[in-house]
Amino acid sequence: MSTTTPSQLLPDVDIAPELRAALEASPKVVVPQTREELYLLALGPDGGPEFSVDYDVNGTPVTEATVTRCRNGVAVNYPEDYMRRRDPKCMVIADDRPTDKTRYADRFGESFGRVRNETLEWLGTQELVVVPFKAGGLTYGSPSLAVVPVNSAFFALALVDLQGWTTFDELGAFTPRSILYVAPPFRHTHFDGKQVVVHDRTSTLHEIFAYNLYPGPSAKKGVFSVLLDIGEEEGWITAHASSVRVTTPYDNTTVVMHEGASGGGKSEMCQDLRREDDGRILVGRNVVTDEPYMITLNETSALAPVTDDMTLCHPSIQDGSGKMVVADAEDGWFVRVDGLTEYGNEPHFERAVIHPDDPLVFFSIDGVSDATALPWEHTLDSNGKPCSNPRVVISRQMIRKIVNQPEPVDVRTFGARMPACTSDAPTYGIMGMTHFVPPAIAWLWRLIAPRGDKNPSIGEHADATKKLEHGGMVSEGVGSYWPFSTGTKVSAANLLLDQIVTYDRTRYVLVPNQHIGAYKVGFSAEWLTREWLARKGGGRMRADQIEPARCPLFGYSPKEITLDGQPIRRTLLRPELQSQVGTEAYDAGCAIITGFFKSELEQYLTDDLSPLARQIIETCMNDGTVEDYEALTPMYL
Repeated sequence: MSTTTPSQLLPDVDIAPELRAALEASPKVVVPQTREELYLLALGPDGGPEFSVDYDVNGTPVTEATVTRCRNGVAVNYPEDYMRRRDPKCMVIADDRPTDKTRYADRFGESFGRVRNETLEWLGTQELVVVPFKAGGLTYGSPSLAVVPVNSAFFALALVDLQGWTTFDELGAFTPRSILYVAPPFRHTHFDGKQVVVHDRTSTLHEIFAYNLYPGPSAKKGVFSVLLDIGEEEGWITAHASSVRVTTPYDNTTVVMHEGASGGGKSEMCQDLRREDDGRILVGRNVVTDEPYMITLNETSALAPVTDDMTLCHPSIQDGSGKMVVADAEDGWFVRVDGLTEYGNEPHFERAVIHPDDPLVFFSIDGVSDATALPWEHTLDSNGKPCSNPRVVISRQMIRKIVNQPEPVDVRTFGARMPACTSDAPTYGIMGMTHFVPPAIAWLWRLIAPRGDKNPSIGEHADATKKLEHGGMVSEGVGSYWPFSTGTKVSAANLLLDQIVTYDRTRYVLVPNQHIGAYKVGFSAEWLTREWLARKGGGRMRADQIEPARCPLFGYSPKEITLDGQPIRRTLLRPELQSQVGTEAYDAGCAIITGFFKSELEQYLTDDLSPLARQIIETCMNDGTVEDYEALTPMYL
């Protein structure tokens, strides 16, 4: 492990004088030469078995996190429930560049300059660990830097596990494209205990000031913000998506890219279809009658994950085929394991995290000193219920059958969490199991990115919680990556539409999760749609095999879906045909969705919106038919 002296501090890294001054003022700066050295730092000065991450807050010690040494990694836990999930309002913008996000001055009544200086001065009083990383992964990423208090080394470990391990020697001389600073006690001394992540941008440098130790909004989504910032400058997108190569029992392959708001099924798209103990598949259970609906599939397709959450659509990997080529923007995955509740839920993944090649970082997992951290033993929140957002950071190289080269996308699916809908309690949960949509409608769903109820990934604010509890919808925004974008919505909307129009040999599909009308389906609709699309040769359809959905924003419904000779009930394809739903409740749900889309789309109608984008939005405002949308952007069938 390298402990540097002031004259040796990062001689080949071009950093601002104030940062260099902070590093030189620090009592100790540690630059780990190996991941193992950084891992040992995360265990604290005594090497475990338990380490409390404490900070002085106006003379009072405050515990921000605890780190427990386990056989297969470290289990990090936060005393406060609030710190176990991302606060959706944590982002503020400190600079004067174009943005639609909250500016620091507007929220806190002053420019960021004073607190920025205080942050760097405080870092100069701390023992620090400094690590390089490549924002966007080792292959396509931009050289960057993180400055972290040494007692929070677990945070630096999670960061480099996500972005990939590299060293200053490997990078050589460089100017950082982004710098991440971590100052945990400022959450209490400056920001009333709230998660705050400040973004300060220039055309060549994106600085992130993280004032909390949950890595979701900074080490994970903060780096996503950097990639979106770079992409907006250069005209490309890092999609908020997973992707998987599906190989059928007949050895045909289809690459599916799945997008959606948080909780929309991105991680689940790379998971195997769940079976009951007798081998059958539970498609859904009627919430009124409690009747289960089961099917049998003797063989299912093999899955090879390509990306998990941040999907790079970089110009350098495109092949001119009309299909968008994607690669992973991360070297490690921040996997939510709330779906693992007992041994055997996900055998291959469980084996990977229980017996990893290298020790891992777990979050909100109830780790016991020197025992094996188990992914289904979730830390209890203060209400006695398991935390809904337990995580593990795992290298993609530890994932079974991972795909390491860029892949062209055949089908882009979009997932939305749907509540139950019945004639007695109409809601917007009326999406059928599979819908084919023209690119224009696909763009609208990404523009809105509705986030349904009971989303496990983030902590909702009271206004959003109230709206969701009363059957309303909440928009996550452009491409579902809007929560992490520091730019403007209209610029992002134009860029997203350009991408959709450019790659015209793509099929677009909507899939619900949680409910289809009166049936609770979890993620089975997504998994079965994936299986069916692959068996259909990438979802190839004839015009006579689809029919307009009753709600135009759902595009077309397949007239039938058959798997292994078993037809899926038509009532799952057309929920209005369910006896517990009916057309009246369906139309009420359609009105909720359509009204919500119209209310959200108004903000985009500015002079900066592209002409085609304006036509699409006006079609929605005028209650256009699916044929109207298709006239603007033809479907690829």
